[in-house]
Amino acid sequence: MHVAVSQAPRNSSGGPSKASIFPSGYMLTFLLTTLIFFVWGMSNNLTDILVQQFKKSFELNVIQAQLVQTAVFLAYFVMAMPAALLMRRFGYKMGLVVGLVTFAIGTLMFWPAAVIGQYTPFLIALFIVGSGSSILETAANPLIAQFGDPATSERRLNFSQAFNPPGTITGALFGTWFIFSGIEKNPAEIASMKAQGTYAAYLHGEILRVVPTYVALGVVVLVLAIFIGRARFPASIDTSEETGEVAAPRGGAYGRLLRNPGLMWAVAAQFFYVGAQISTWSSLIFYLKAYTPMTDKAAGYFLTGSLVALAVGRIVSTPLMKFISPAKMIGLYAVLNILLLGVGIVHPGIVGASAILFTSFFMSVMFPTIFALGVKGLGDDTKLGGSFLVMAILGGAIFPPLLGWIARETGSLALGYVLPAAGYVVVAVYAFMVPKLTRGVGPDAVQVVPQNV
Repeated sequence: MHVAVSQAPRNSSGGPSKASIFPSGYMLTFLLTTLIFFVWGMSNNLTDILVQQFKKSFELNVIQAQLVQTAVFLAYFVMAMPAALLMRRFGYKMGLVVGLVTFAIGTLMFWPAAVIGQYTPFLIALFIVGSGSSILETAANPLIAQFGDPATSERRLNFSQAFNPPGTITGALFGTWFIFSGIEKNPAEIASMKAQGTYAAYLHGEILRVVPTYVALGVVVLVLAIFIGRARFPASIDTSEETGEVAAPRGGAYGRLLRNPGLMWAVAAQFFYVGAQISTWSSLIFYLKAYTPMTDKAAGYFLTGSLVALAVGRIVSTPLMKFISPAKMIGLYAVLNILLLGVGIVHPGIVGASAILFTSFFMSVMFPTIFALGVKGLGDDTKLGGSFLVMAILGGAIFPPLLGWIARETGSLALGYVLPAAGYVVVAVYAFMVPKLTRGVGPDAVQVVPQNV
């Protein structure tokens, strides 16, 4: 594969220069791609609302309700590699458009699923939404990491990922406002409605509440797909400079990637991090309902508070990466999250819930930093390497129902939070190993640099 290569510019002292994190000549395309981070952030945290809404509407237990997360994040595992192969053949732009259209199809399927009124069609729709998100993450994360000077890849990806928390906040708020009805029947009222034959209609009405939000999201995503389809992308990221066509990858990519300890450890860390993040958020409303007198809406606002903490963490932490090693930062943050989750386990109630809320602040930079460190120096193997890291999002499919199983077996939802705490142990181990894993791979490593067309 013929690509433009560059080394990070260095100052006279031998250290990295103050390179810009933004690409030259492609700011509109960069910003449109960055907007995608907002969209999938909104979708991912709408699912936290769906877990509680479907538990109520379909009368599910905790493990069954968490299948919402399993459907979405299993799709990440299934679709990441096909997405990478799609982009190796047709480029990043095609990957983004296909991902957006797939995502929109899944959201629009909520309408017929609600009319049918059964749980399985919703899980199928969510799997399609997750498939679209998987394609988008496989495309957008490595694209942004390469979309400029290699010396600033971590900061650039953290900048774009900073648009993800506002999306998660918007998703949680929209779900709280438009999906939660605020009507919670007590056992006597439920028995009375069942005797009158009105309870099934009430539950179906609760199911229908998910439709407007998801259909509106689907329409917005289709519009974004049109803009992305018309945008101009840097030719050098995907094409041969000599032919102007999508370049053929070198053979043996899978073997090279599997033998790359920096990438493989990043994949493991990402699996455990995403599992910890998703299980923490998706079980938070259950935790609040179990140990505090909060209603669904109040718990939804509390969940939103945790997402605000994530956004603040991203705003505060990203600039600090000029002065603190990104790997050291996520290692320290992982240790702090282990301690905070310990408080949530030992002191169930508002104190424990507040501690769990603050873990979101320290989650803030983990995903993009692990991703950027994992693909650093992969060159024309970046698309496939990125797909490995997206496949690691499978942790989000496994951890939530597993946390529910631990809670059921122990009789304590708080004790279930031992699982995300264990996830952060792996993240911490990875973070402190990064200097050894990436020795010889740094800002000077050969990477693709966008060139003007």
